[in-house]
Amino acid sequence: MLNDQFKDSDTWEQYLSKIEATTPTIRALGVTDYYLLDTYERVRDAKHRDGRLPGVDLVFPNVELRLAFGTVKGNWVNCHLLVNPEDPDHIGATQRFLSQLTFEYSGDRFACTPDELARLGSKIDPSLSGRAALARGATQFKVSFEQLAELYRAIDWAKNNILIAVAGSEHDGTSGMRGEAEGAQRQEVERFAHIIFASSASQRDFWLGRKASASSDEIRSRYGALKPCLHGSDAHETGKVGAPDGDRYSWVKGGAHFDSLRQAVIDPAGRAFVGAAPPIRATPSQVISRVTIRDAVWAATPTIELNPGLVAIIGARGSGKTALADAIAAGCDAASEHLSPASFLVRAGELLGGASVQLDWGSGDPSTRELLDYEYDPELDGRFPRARYLSQKFVEELCSADGITDALLREIERVIFEAHPEKDGTFRFDQLLELRATRHRLARQREEDAIGTLSDEIGLEREKRRQIPGLKQQLTQKEQTVKGLEADRDKLIVKGSEARADRLTIIANAAEKVRSYLRFFANQETSLLALQDEVRAFRQNKAPEALRQTKASFVAARLDDADWKAFLLEYHGDVDAALAARIDTARKNAASWRGVAPAALTDPNQSYLSADADPEKLPLAILEAEAARLQALINIDTETAKKFGNLVKRIAEENTQIENTRQSLADCEGAAERMAELSRQRRETYLRVFGSIISEEQVLRDLYQPLVDRLQKAKGTLQKLSFSAKRHADVKQWASLGEKLFDLRRAGDFKGKGTLEQWANTNLRKAWEEGDVAAVDEAIQRFTEAWQDELLAVANVASNDQAAYRAWLMRFAKWLFSTDHIQIAYGIDYEGTDITKLSPGTRGIVLLLLYLALDESDHRPLIIDQPEENLDPKSIFDELVSLFIVAKMKRQVIMVTHNANLVINTDADQIIVASVGTHTPGQLPPITYISGGLEDADMRTQVCDILEGGEEAFKERARRLRVRLER
Repeated sequence: MLNDQFKDSDTWEQYLSKIEATTPTIRALGVTDYYLLDTYERVRDAKHRDGRLPGVDLVFPNVELRLAFGTVKGNWVNCHLLVNPEDPDHIGATQRFLSQLTFEYSGDRFACTPDELARLGSKIDPSLSGRAALARGATQFKVSFEQLAELYRAIDWAKNNILIAVAGSEHDGTSGMRGEAEGAQRQEVERFAHIIFASSASQRDFWLGRKASASSDEIRSRYGALKPCLHGSDAHETGKVGAPDGDRYSWVKGGAHFDSLRQAVIDPAGRAFVGAAPPIRATPSQVISRVTIRDAVWAATPTIELNPGLVAIIGARGSGKTALADAIAAGCDAASEHLSPASFLVRAGELLGGASVQLDWGSGDPSTRELLDYEYDPELDGRFPRARYLSQKFVEELCSADGITDALLREIERVIFEAHPEKDGTFRFDQLLELRATRHRLARQREEDAIGTLSDEIGLEREKRRQIPGLKQQLTQKEQTVKGLEADRDKLIVKGSEARADRLTIIANAAEKVRSYLRFFANQETSLLALQDEVRAFRQNKAPEALRQTKASFVAARLDDADWKAFLLEYHGDVDAALAARIDTARKNAASWRGVAPAALTDPNQSYLSADADPEKLPLAILEAEAARLQALINIDTETAKKFGNLVKRIAEENTQIENTRQSLADCEGAAERMAELSRQRRETYLRVFGSIISEEQVLRDLYQPLVDRLQKAKGTLQKLSFSAKRHADVKQWASLGEKLFDLRRAGDFKGKGTLEQWANTNLRKAWEEGDVAAVDEAIQRFTEAWQDELLAVANVASNDQAAYRAWLMRFAKWLFSTDHIQIAYGIDYEGTDITKLSPGTRGIVLLLLYLALDESDHRPLIIDQPEENLDPKSIFDELVSLFIVAKMKRQVIMVTHNANLVINTDADQIIVASVGTHTPGQLPPITYISGGLEDADMRTQVCDILEGGEEAFKERARRLRVRLER
């Protein structure tokens, strides 16, 4: 009526045509006019009587009022009454409501009716009449905010059928109310309003409590509730119809019902938006827009449209809820391995032959699968799941009461992996972990191998220490034996031959020493020949194999064959020539010391040696000839000569053994010092193992750190989840292996089975699992210093059985310094409790946390069958509701449920009610699916009828959102 710029003769036709042709399609149309319903009635009649506006499903009155508050721009604050058109008497009721608003002018009172507005216009300007007087009266008429508020609160029809909106701009809205008094009035007006007409993102964030300067609690406290922002074209001319400034369209989630506006008032953040297009949440190509079940007489509703947000499938038990979920999962190739014998596809399999499901995706590409074709081999068929199906079987298996499963761990690892920004070209968590941790794992393996080698060496040195008394005794006995043999020899010497006997002893000892030289060179030649064979084998077998293994271990290095050739192990220098030269030298030395037997002397009193010759530097052949000459001179008869020669030889051999024993004794007496050094090396190596373990622990911590950062910033249920890298020491395994080494009947403080484990739990576990290198060092040192000797004393093998005890010592050392009982794993806690200790139901919450809140990389539809299983009602509300609200913002969620809170308090975007008809033997009963939303009163009634606690859930929703529709 006011500022009417529609001047053409066919303005009405242009107006309707423009609405019909507008893109995006206008589904709900609020017809605005000051104080009147005339234009609304005309648009309504054009639709319902003349068949115009076929794309518009809802037409409702938007009665604009001017409040008696001025703005800084010289205008008046506009208020709007959005009227529910579903009441058959809504026009009359609205007119009656308006008629009770009054305006006083020039000693008269005027009602807000067309006649009274025209009378007011004529009173202001007597020259006006008819439409002109009506327009002038409407311009002058100002509504008292107090009167409007009082009237609205007094009339039940108004409270049930009118939503109050107020403009938020500076020009003709509350933002134009300035000054201290106006500020208080402004707050009252905005508190009274259900809806703010505003279009900027900043204003919307303010009214949703997203500003740092005004939290949601502050907005609720100051203005009574969070407010949805809406924006219209405010068209005063044809060109503006359906074309708001900046393409700022109003988008309301729900069916084209007036109740959808009410739901937007209840949940403004989730149900109202201003922009060129509705907010895109789920990726369109990952959204199922339509499900069609073909060749199935039991599907009474074969085609079902699906919302891209949260779809809740409800119904009585046995009504066909899971049938729809199974069918959708089969169409997505997601049902394989997730179906239990109780599932629809398995249970009804014999009656599903020939039936198929077609899914239409948001990207426009349909996919069709036979319902029974849900099992396939991905590698052979080239198919992969286009949705994630959390069937009851799948959830039960992952959250088994028997303990955390490998499948659940794999899912957790997948989420950790997807949350990590730097994947280094890997595709799975285990690959990335292997890539990052390989260096530390190899270092740990090398050091553990070194500990084994050092322990073997320490065992050998310990055995040498045990040999010292025996060697000393042996040395004494040998020396006494030589004295006895020398006395026996002296008795055989012919009187006057003492000098020759002494000379023979010297020659015999020299010959024995030369024989030791020959043994040395013989051994050297044998070893050099073996080394020559080793060089040949290394080149032919070991080096090529080492290169193959290196190439296999470091494929990611991406070296070509030419580069790898440089890694072929080869000896530095000409080892062949060096070995050949050494072999030749050894042979020549042996031949030189062996010598050639001399020609027999004609005079037996003449020596084979020159007077100044050193016997120990002569060949063996010369020494043996000289010994034979002297022996013949010393003894007269052959028998005595033979005995004498044997004694001389025996004395020489015993003297050689005495020298060897002295060398062995010296070696054994040096064992203590070597043991100390080897023990120091083993201790340092043991600590380096822990350094590698701690480094790997840090790698794991770094892998899940991005996820931890997200959890620290999260709100609600997510804050209850925490991740940590943990060292786990299997003390029981370590102690059990140790107990096998000891006689537990006499093990002192460790007597009896289990005692060692208890002690280790108290004194070693904390250092193993939580300590740094220094703490581990201190703990293991304290243990060895306090108990090593006692444990050695209770070995379960006899210490006098040298071979057995030597082997036992090596096993003992390897056990004591072993680290294979220490593993690294990530820990997952929920409310401070390790996931392995949670009940199956609570473990199910953790699983849903993964899929609903943490799994940001998977945008596929999520199909869940009865997520509330094994959970009490309070846990469902406290834990799951917020998860579904988060999830539906980023992916399509299709959920079968019996729980009212999961439908109502999640503000499900679509509700599908399943119902089953009469069952005919040998056939499936007909299944019907009816779809709607919470904005549909009939659907709300069905939700309350079907789901236990439905009415209470609606009340809880109002409490949670702090809804107060009354004004």
